[in-house]
Amino acid sequence: MIAIACILIAIALLPTLMVLSNRRLFQPPVDVFEAAESAADDSELNSQAAAQAELPSVSVLIPARDEAGAIEASVRAALDSLAVEVEVVVLDDDSQDATADIVTAMAAEDARVRLVSGRPLPAGWNGKQHACAQLASVAKYQRLVFLDADVRLAPPALARLIAQQQRSDVALLSAFPYQETGTFWERLLIPLMHYILLGFLPLGRMRQQADPSLAAGCGQLFLTQQADYQRAGTHAAIKSSRHDGLKLPRAYRAAGMMTDVCDGTDLARCRMYTSGPAVMRGLLKNADEGIAKPTLIGPFSFLLLGANVAPPLLLVLSLLDGRWWLILLAAIATVLAWLPRWLCALQFRQSRLGVLLHPFAMLVFVGLQWIAFVNAMRGKRVAWRGRL
Repeated sequence: MIAIACILIAIALLPTLMVLSNRRLFQPPVDVFEAAESAADDSELNSQAAAQAELPSVSVLIPARDEAGAIEASVRAALDSLAVEVEVVVLDDDSQDATADIVTAMAAEDARVRLVSGRPLPAGWNGKQHACAQLASVAKYQRLVFLDADVRLAPPALARLIAQQQRSDVALLSAFPYQETGTFWERLLIPLMHYILLGFLPLGRMRQQADPSLAAGCGQLFLTQQADYQRAGTHAAIKSSRHDGLKLPRAYRAAGMMTDVCDGTDLARCRMYTSGPAVMRGLLKNADEGIAKPTLIGPFSFLLLGANVAPPLLLVLSLLDGRWWLILLAAIATVLAWLPRWLCALQFRQSRLGVLLHPFAMLVFVGLQWIAFVNAMRGKRVAWRGRL
């Protein structure tokens, strides 16, 4: 049991140290509005130059399939963006609800809004990737933002992201919005996206090397330039994928371009799912393109269960055993198991309930990965938005 305790401490230490390191690197873009105000205070000349500066232009591209409940808030939030010239293009992907009617009414009120009717889905294409490719082909501006319909941007978001992309000179920048969670399963599982990202991706290496294996992103919010997007092969390069958050950055890196991620907690808000079953289907639908791959599921299961589930179980056994030094080792492993999740919860304003039940959350998460793996082996796909 001593050997087991030492092994678990070593395993739990890996994501803990990674999160401690990555928290310093995974930061929100600089607030360009505060910086501009500070510069403007220096002299009247700076103020005049800022006033005369040409605003950056950006096309916000939103694929929408049965998004009547979310689309208006998403479009209006994008229209309220500060310090940018913006157009919002929504593609209606064969919606069976009032999505198209809502956007049509908004376009009649504001010329910056356009509705595009999606073409029939070709064989071999995923619906979202096909919609995004169509949107990019009709964008008015060279700067493109791909935005999920359930994301609401904060007014400074686009200007800050554009400034961050220009400063870092990356071809594709992705921000992780604040994740709103309501139901039990949302609060339990959705915050794990930050734990997995910061606990197992070396952000320092990612920013130094264009290796596709270091790719990461959030499919809810991408910023790029049309020329770079075309060079990466557009969404046609990942046409069959459901995991654009991972696959689109890989396509850019495979083409020799750099990608990056940033903390978008203050830039945008998103509620991906609104029920337990939706959370489960959402995590299952693209898991076989991520952790639930044959080459990854074994090692990741060992790491995730060893770092998060086994330590508290060992602590219980140690308490029953009664040897104080064994209890101490198990307690150290247990603290290391919880610490990264607590750190993420503090930084990204996540549910405390999910933190308290973290070992159970990880057990469920790993179980879902194995279900997705078995489904993939059987050729079974999860239905999403009425499509397989």
